[in-house]
Amino acid sequence: MVLSAFDREHQTQTLSQIAQRTGLALSTTHRVVMELAERGALERGEDGAWHVGLRLWEIASGCPRTQILRDVALPFMQDLYEATHENIQLAVREGTELVFVERIAGHRSVELLTMVGSRFPMGSTGMGRVLLAHAPLDIQEAVLESPLRAWTPHTVTDPKTLRAQLGRIRREQIFVSDRQLSENTVAVAAPVRIGGTGPVSAALGIVIAARTASRARGLREPLLRAAYGISDELGRRAHTTV
Repeated sequence: MVLSAFDREHQTQTLSQIAQRTGLALSTTHRVVMELAERGALERGEDGAWHVGLRLWEIASGCPRTQILRDVALPFMQDLYEATHENIQLAVREGTELVFVERIAGHRSVELLTMVGSRFPMGSTGMGRVLLAHAPLDIQEAVLESPLRAWTPHTVTDPKTLRAQLGRIRREQIFVSDRQLSENTVAVAAPVRIGGTGPVSAALGIVIAARTASRARGLREPLLRAAYGISDELGRRAHTTV
């Protein structure tokens, strides 16, 4: 419960703030925080406030679901970055959300709202919509039946429009997200499948500045080539471990 009090908007908190967010008594909060600190799960800054400790990152980085995916994808992501010098991102689905598990960005790349480890509703991002298009039907319906947040004036929030968009993504295997999450960015995303024909296990994306949106069409081919490469290698590894 104490660890759940920390998120992107609450990365550093005092003991009192943790107690308030968890609803625990201050004495209980103090005891739990001290136990977590002994295990390296929480660390205390010079200002006395608490933040998530390095030990949690070490544990999370060994997650079997993403470790193999990241190991396989990273060389292809590096090649894609060298070819485009734009933000390259990799994400997986977790329920009705997507989680960013890897990213490569240059100092000249457009600034993003997303970061490794951050979560977003699937309907909010280009990569999320690719994952949503290939998600089980009950997940798709849960997202489509829930209120969709309008991040920008361009965000598609109408369920009927979004449903049609998901159909096009399944047919075309690629999606250009035009200022859906930020007015400053355009994303191009493609699915990553196990073996090229298996289930979609992740989404690969390139994010560019909206002012350079005309480049999006030219990014489709290198993006698909990288996504297919990751898919084939995942399939090869799955086959050799059987």
